[in-house]
Amino acid sequence: MMWQDNIRRWRALPAERKLQIRWEAIPLDVAQSMAFEREPVPVEKIRATLAQIEPPAILKLPAASSPIPS
Repeated sequence: MMWQDNIRRWRALPAERKLQIRWEAIPLDVAQSMAFEREPVPVEKIRATLAQIEPPAILKLPAASSPIPS
């Protein structure tokens, strides 16, 4: 597989899926950045912090299936 194939596959994804992939990558990206700066933070702690942040509207579950009451 060539890099062009990866780009084509990425471009073919729906916007919602692209956003979900980016959102899920945040904890590892932050952990790697912090480690690079010699200030390591456990990925679990970053995930816990991210869980407290309201995700973009496009990633939210419909109100009927939301585990958190409105």
